[in-house]
Amino acid sequence: MLLDYADVRDHRDVDHLTAEGLRELAVSGTPEAQAAGFAATALRNLSVRAVLERLAGQDLPPWFLTAGSLFQTVWNVAAGRDNLTSGIRDHDLFFFDEDTSWEAEDVVIKRCLAAVDGLGVELEPRNQARVHLWYPEKWGKDIAPYCDLPDAISSFAATSCCVGLSLDSAGKLAVHSTHGFEDLFNLVLRPNPLTVAPQAVYDAKAERWMQEWPQLTKLPWVEPAGR
Repeated sequence: MLLDYADVRDHRDVDHLTAEGLRELAVSGTPEAQAAGFAATALRNLSVRAVLERLAGQDLPPWFLTAGSLFQTVWNVAAGRDNLTSGIRDHDLFFFDEDTSWEAEDVVIKRCLAAVDGLGVELEPRNQARVHLWYPEKWGKDIAPYCDLPDAISSFAATSCCVGLSLDSAGKLAVHSTHGFEDLFNLVLRPNPLTVAPQAVYDAKAERWMQEWPQLTKLPWVEPAGR
């Protein structure tokens, strides 16, 4: 879904959102309203905003800021925290370059890191077109190549993680969510039926997250159908 970045950034209707407001949006909001509410909530985190704005002007392959810096900002809002960066370790940047050489990935990584230099954030850019090349060695499991960025974003361990934002130089904000926003807005950790991750990854992440955000509700593992 494409939104006007300036409109979303200045959307004052979300400034008052609490856990209750997010739950109401999950129940009664249209898909468009939920996407706009998610994006506007994520942009309350000034680090998220700065990373998007810095990357928008770069000559990059297709990309999305995804995962923790986004869904954990929503959790911080729901927890009523003033510091919306609390508990956020890094900013995952997924890009998709059909040149799957390490040399090509390294060029883009360095360009991204240079763009956010001075922001004080840890950015982790990775070419999702080549994840299948190193995944077996790291995680002991073969996976099929991702076909595009939405496919890559759909592979996280929990449904709430499968979200992304991307900003172009014309001020258009792309909002992606594989599973919608109901679980995210309701602070539910649900195993992602599309994940490539094993149960151990889901359990370990859930344990760490629930220590930081005790408001979360964890659902039991269900073996994914496979990809």
